[in-house]
Amino acid sequence: MILPPHIALPAKKRPVAADRTPVYAMVGNPNSGKTTLFNALTGLRQKVGNYPGVTVEKKIGEAFSQHGRPIKIIDLPGAYSLAARSPDEAVLRDVLLGRRSDTPQPDRIICVVDASNLERNLYLVHQILDLGRPVIVVLNMMDVAAAAGHRIDAAKLEESLGVTVIPCEAVHGKGLVELRLAMSRAELPLARHRWDIPAPIAAAVADLQASLAQNDGRLPLVARAEALLLLTDFDTVRVAGSKPLCARTHEILAHWRARWEGEGTDWSATLIRSRYDAINQLCTGVLRRTREEGPSLSDRIDAVLVHSLWGWLFFAAIMAALFFSIFTLAEYPMDWIDAHMAALGGWVKGVMAPGDLRDLLTNGVIKGVGGIVIFLPQILILFFFVGLLESTGYMARAAFLMDRPMSKVGLHGKSFIPLLGSYACAIPGIMATRTIENAKDRLVTILVAPLMSCSARLPVYLLMIATLLPSTAVPATTKVGIMLLMYVLGTVGAFAFAWLFKRTLFKSAPPLMIMELPPYQRPRLKEILRQMIERAWLFLKNAGTIILGISIVLWFFTTYPKNPNPAATPDAQIAYSLAGRTGRILEPVIKPLGFDWRIGVGLVSSFYAREVFVSSMGVIFGVGDGEDNTAAIRDALRSAKWPDGAALFTPLVCFTLMVYYVFAMQCMSTVAVVKRETNSWRWPLFQIAYMTGTAWLVCFLIYQTGRALGF
Repeated sequence: MILPPHIALPAKKRPVAADRTPVYAMVGNPNSGKTTLFNALTGLRQKVGNYPGVTVEKKIGEAFSQHGRPIKIIDLPGAYSLAARSPDEAVLRDVLLGRRSDTPQPDRIICVVDASNLERNLYLVHQILDLGRPVIVVLNMMDVAAAAGHRIDAAKLEESLGVTVIPCEAVHGKGLVELRLAMSRAELPLARHRWDIPAPIAAAVADLQASLAQNDGRLPLVARAEALLLLTDFDTVRVAGSKPLCARTHEILAHWRARWEGEGTDWSATLIRSRYDAINQLCTGVLRRTREEGPSLSDRIDAVLVHSLWGWLFFAAIMAALFFSIFTLAEYPMDWIDAHMAALGGWVKGVMAPGDLRDLLTNGVIKGVGGIVIFLPQILILFFFVGLLESTGYMARAAFLMDRPMSKVGLHGKSFIPLLGSYACAIPGIMATRTIENAKDRLVTILVAPLMSCSARLPVYLLMIATLLPSTAVPATTKVGIMLLMYVLGTVGAFAFAWLFKRTLFKSAPPLMIMELPPYQRPRLKEILRQMIERAWLFLKNAGTIILGISIVLWFFTTYPKNPNPAATPDAQIAYSLAGRTGRILEPVIKPLGFDWRIGVGLVSSFYAREVFVSSMGVIFGVGDGEDNTAAIRDALRSAKWPDGAALFTPLVCFTLMVYYVFAMQCMSTVAVVKRETNSWRWPLFQIAYMTGTAWLVCFLIYQTGRALGF
């Protein structure tokens, strides 16, 4: 059955079988509040941000109807159109079209619409209604629309579209009961919207629709909708796990493309213009503006915060406040954690007889994990600032500010969002690159994202700074300056390699930046604090599993085999152990950097996770029981010697070691994510090679130059 080019979809109802759980797909434009609504319905702790690209992959949660029945909801990536231009938009398209082999086609669709930008948001709704599936339209952020002077007649919009329309304010919980009631219905109406396919391309739509229905197994309405998408984007963006189209469909598409190119027909623009004509006609009857639109509050704020001078000063002030807080506000909870970890170690020592088991618990478990948990307050402060920037909408402004310097290295400001997110953790930063349309730009951003100093480097930086500047009389501004220098080095390194890659391996013209600046919002402290708690739990779980396991293994390697000399010193025992023997094999490679075999053991163990380096140093240098753990490790490092009696952790070595962690790829989880995102081992192995090689070369130059200058 082939539908005519102009068709009014029937206002029928499609039931869901009573014995199965209905599956809803939640879709919407970026910044429409889709993920906030998803969290409110499911109770899941999902990341919420006020900039495009937060939801970079589908998330599945379970909600309950007003009658207590379970409802499955798939939160799909935000997109402006089903015509995919980036991998995350391709995921949305393929799920709704039934192309995903790992995700069944949803029964129903919830379209979340930003009510303050109705016309733009209705473009995606218009495409989804073509699919002929049951749809609920949620007019979110009605309060923002009202503040902008927009009055929307939801009842008239519902009548025009033929589907259920729910006004909503997800942030304040308004409209959730009505939405749950609508989702609970056994039957939902199908859309009856109408629009005319332009005559010049109607024949192509019919040919593609017939092939999709016959050869690709699509239902008539879905085949027609997919034909329109193929004519818009040519199916150029593909992602792993998607079912490919048959050869016949591609042949038909190539035939019409060649014909129109010969005739000079801009079929894509013709389709888009036709849709917007239908949407404009629809909005004329349902949208009323109560006042003339002038500069909004966000526009007035942007006049300062994205100013060519004041914007940069504000950005610099935010970064300075972040690093200053890490050294001041976190001091008191760190002291509290230190004291309790020391008390726990002293208690274990008091109730257990001396022996290897007690030594394992005190030096392997408590000191290994305690050496990392101590830095939890500083990491939480970092995540709080990142969450605050996302929640208020400033993160997109930071990307806008960075567009000009990013263009100097061949990228644009949109790449800065994943890079800025990588300050917290490179893994979500790399995943956020799915919003980048250009494949080369996306790959370059993935390759340089781990150079941004993530939170896992904080424990290493802080330990080295404490060793370098142990006196409490040292001003906090000096420590902040050193910390800021490490972040600057990582950022400059990322930009330098992006420039190099864009002029060698991935040559292409710098793309133009087209990005929505969302309106400023009051920070959602509840969401920010919830994110902090989630991250704290993930951090502690990591400390309780990976770091605990590595600490125990490292304790075993430093304890066995036992030195036959019963009077051997702790250093002599470690040198005789498996760890010592392994480290001495590595020492010739790292000695030109000023590192000995003990530092080498820490470098190897921290490849699994950078923060393990701190606990490794605590185990290797065997800090005393019952003391302040951080101070004990710091003092042990400062007293460490080379065989000739020279100090090991000199200021030059401490600085060089920090620089090594700036550039080296010391995170197995990041390697795994890069492999998944690039679908190849080629790029993660290349990443390990170029980053580790750069770290060795830069540290060699710093250490050897420093020694030549007498440091």
